[in-house]
Amino acid sequence: MLRQLFDACFDITFRSFKTPEGLATLIVYITGITDANKINNDLFRPDTHEWKDLFTDIHLSSVATSSVTHSILETADRLLQGHAAVFVEGHSRCVLLDLKAKEGRSIEEPAFEQTIRGPRDSFTEQVEVNASLIRKRLQSTRLKLEAFTVGSLSRTKTIVVYLDGLVDEKVLCQVKERIGQISTDAILDSGYMEEMIEDVSFTPFPQIQNTERPDIVAANLLEGKVVLLIDGTPDALIVPMTFWATFQSAEDYYERFIFSTLIRWTRLFLFIVSLYLPSLFVAITTFHSQLMPTNFLFSLTSAREGVPFPSVIEALLMEFMFEGLREAGIRLPKATGSAVSIVGALVIGQAAVQAGIVSAPMVIVVSMTGIASFAIPRYNMSVAFRILRFPMLLLSGMFGLYGVAIGTISLLIHLCRLESFGVPYLSPVSPLRFRQLNDVFVRSPRSKNSRIRNSLSLIRRRTGND
Repeated sequence: MLRQLFDACFDITFRSFKTPEGLATLIVYITGITDANKINNDLFRPDTHEWKDLFTDIHLSSVATSSVTHSILETADRLLQGHAAVFVEGHSRCVLLDLKAKEGRSIEEPAFEQTIRGPRDSFTEQVEVNASLIRKRLQSTRLKLEAFTVGSLSRTKTIVVYLDGLVDEKVLCQVKERIGQISTDAILDSGYMEEMIEDVSFTPFPQIQNTERPDIVAANLLEGKVVLLIDGTPDALIVPMTFWATFQSAEDYYERFIFSTLIRWTRLFLFIVSLYLPSLFVAITTFHSQLMPTNFLFSLTSAREGVPFPSVIEALLMEFMFEGLREAGIRLPKATGSAVSIVGALVIGQAAVQAGIVSAPMVIVVSMTGIASFAIPRYNMSVAFRILRFPMLLLSGMFGLYGVAIGTISLLIHLCRLESFGVPYLSPVSPLRFRQLNDVFVRSPRSKNSRIRNSLSLIRRRTGND
């Protein structure tokens, strides 16, 4: 039956032999995902067990975690997970040994969420290792991990992590329900899961936070959030997510609160710059030149002399070129990617100005906008702002400052209507909750805003004792 289920699979291995007691024995496993060395070195040791008492011998636990089954379908499913099946003559059941090969990337320093101060470990592609990194930080029996299998073909293991007593039960129920409703062939990355369980698909804003740092996961668990670990991906998903989490970095909680608050204000300012600077420049130079000082207006006019395009076309052209250089730098090898981006920006920008295609002030504006977008800690949120920059440019090019106002009002309406697992996206600013504002625009002192105190206040609010 197993041969029929795994027909034409070259990596399925059947090893038959006779035990010292004369019993015919068959061991079945899949090469590559099962540790063949452990089978050869441990399973076939003379002192491992007596084969005649295979199904009752407690010494099997010294080889691997074992279980017994009568089902051929369960056996096939466990083989795909890295187990080895042992069949013995005269028995209608088999022993399943967990001999999954422990191959994978070791724990390394985070590649994208780097900090000057703080832990240096990050998640790997093995979900068991990721779970252990969280348990190392939260050594409590209240830390719960529930496993799900998603994908009819990939059979991807997904773990829902939360702290019992702190988690928002409504959010937890929604997470489990949405995972149970997923109907797909394969989940190959956390991005697959993110798209399938998010509230709104047609929005540039992410509603689920992803991170590669176990310390960020532990901190969010203490705030009552739910975490998803997906096998095969080095990222964890955190729900619910709010807009203000975009401007929070792990390092904010490892440095003194005065410095962290100043840096957070800097990020908020740079966010405004990255979204509005090109559109405001186009609107003022095209429709509202009377708002500029006279000397600056003369300098700008002389710099734009000979440029054949209006400001909006000039800005769109430079923005597209900048995005192309940034994408090329990401796709190229690390050794040449940064060099190509820097040299390309310098050469193309200088040549474009000398050729009279674009003006020098526009090059400065686009460069400042690109630098400001890099200051946003969350990459997926910075991508959303990069997308919104183009409709803002078009509105400012058509209607001036009125177009910028129209775009801002539309954006605020969309953000106010957006939710992440039932939590308003702009919470706690909209709707306004004063007691939760101590970690939004400022990072309060540790004695005023500890994670444990936040967790206890969550319990009081949910039990009605606040």
